[in-house]
Amino acid sequence: MFNYFEAASSMIKEVGVKPEVALILGSGLGYLTGEFQGGVSVDYSKIQGFPVSTVKGHSGRFVFGSFHDIPSVAMEGRFHFYEGHEIKDVVSPIYLFKEMGIERLLITNASGGINRTYSPGDIVAIKDIINLGFRNPLIGPNDDRFGVRFPDMSSVMDFKWLSGLRERLSQDGRELKEGTYIWALGPSYESPSEIRSFEFLGADMVGMSTVPEVIAANHCRMKILALSCITNMASGILKEKLSHDDVVGTANRIRHRFSDVVGKALEVLKEIGHE
Repeated sequence: MFNYFEAASSMIKEVGVKPEVALILGSGLGYLTGEFQGGVSVDYSKIQGFPVSTVKGHSGRFVFGSFHDIPSVAMEGRFHFYEGHEIKDVVSPIYLFKEMGIERLLITNASGGINRTYSPGDIVAIKDIINLGFRNPLIGPNDDRFGVRFPDMSSVMDFKWLSGLRERLSQDGRELKEGTYIWALGPSYESPSEIRSFEFLGADMVGMSTVPEVIAANHCRMKILALSCITNMASGILKEKLSHDDVVGTANRIRHRFSDVVGKALEVLKEIGHE
């Protein structure tokens, strides 16, 4: 069994940074680590027993440093269930972060827009999730050090953090769109009929990640903010073929705007502290 405490202690000792916030960077969003001051990286492959990311646009390393004057660690490359990982391996970084003493988690991802008011390049805050992957990382013996056996899921996103970001962007004359994210297993993109069914369920965007991480972070009683980059409209909404290269390309095209929103989110975090 992977020893989270031992790995967390070893990394903090090695890099000399005790992070207060963790970031998970989605497809094409790893450029954010370039803004870390005094950044020190640790490759996943150097951590014994830790999974390795295999997807283009996911480098496969932790980056530690100061990000907007907050000691931070970023996961540059997440794990997806479709890569063949066990579901508990997919969320192993969350429990590693918890053992580092981190209480705040900012999750990012690239997703397909289902809500027809969205456009590629939009940045949407995730207000709720739908687990259509039907895999739950909490199945199995519960580790009471992290959380309770039956955690409540009625409000998984941190209201103060989200409302603070909404207000901050509003002051700049910008609207923060919000929506519900549905997890589809992948790696094939969804069919038009599947997208219509997701729309009926109340989903605004779809992707192949995030939901397991949110479930695990909620289990750990972490404060969560999740931001999604709409990189394409979902299958059947526009008459366009979907490709991962386009996903990464769109994420890169809005990099400055996305970086600004993430920066605003961290400014809000400094204001609300550890409430």
